[in-house]
Amino acid sequence: MKIGAAMFFTDYSMRPADLARACEERGFESLWSPEHSHIPIARTAAFPSGGDLPKKYYDVMDPFVALTAAACATERLKIGTGVCLVAQRDPIQTAKLVASIDQISGGRFLFGVGNGWNADEMANHGTPFKARHKIARERIEAMQAIWTQSKAEYHGETLHFGPMMAWPKPVQRPHPPVIVGGAFPYGARRAIRYGQGWMPHRARPAYPDVAVHVEEFRTMAAAAGREPEDLPVTIWGAPEDVAILERDRALGVTRLVVSLDSAGPDAILPELDRWARLIARIAA
Repeated sequence: MKIGAAMFFTDYSMRPADLARACEERGFESLWSPEHSHIPIARTAAFPSGGDLPKKYYDVMDPFVALTAAACATERLKIGTGVCLVAQRDPIQTAKLVASIDQISGGRFLFGVGNGWNADEMANHGTPFKARHKIARERIEAMQAIWTQSKAEYHGETLHFGPMMAWPKPVQRPHPPVIVGGAFPYGARRAIRYGQGWMPHRARPAYPDVAVHVEEFRTMAAAAGREPEDLPVTIWGAPEDVAILERDRALGVTRLVVSLDSAGPDAILPELDRWARLIARIAA
């Protein structure tokens, strides 16, 4: 089982390159960067985790910029969006971003995607909230066409383009894994339909720990004709608890992601050191 780390990179957090080097040195497998383009002041959408929206959501850097810095500072560490809000992004430009960062990193990019919860943020991008799931799926399908075809075209309900040429293509074949975020069961169903992995949060209002649904997810995948091994599970949220880590490993969870505060090295490095000891213990 692999351990990744995630941070909302801001102008007051540890810098992406510095955190990436620190993670690689301590045995982390991956580094993840979330995305919000902005937060509208007049916000009606409720924060899924409850309570006030943390300041880092307002301040987070663009994930592709932050992860490029992380990739250039490391040799083995994988880098991932956690998650890219594809329903708010132009798919042709995003396809080029993904292919470019996969090239720059030497094939180390993990394309974590999600459909979002902030209806007000989406509205400013012209994305209808109720149609976001279809829009996201079609944009991902279109990007997959661009990455894998020399003369790509796509014709859906919300997106159309005729034959086009777009390079570079990704290093990874057929393309970087599309790891679909979202709660059980709806996010799981989307991952089975068009993803190469599922990445739920550890806890959501409907359940205290998504690990209880991992076997059910695999059963759903098999019923849909997908091989469970082609849909690895990444759980976003890893406690410093050996018993839970070993239970997740026994369940066949592929990856856990540690959520780090948007803080400087004085606060983050001791936490990474503690995790380095846990990573070594789990590996043993």
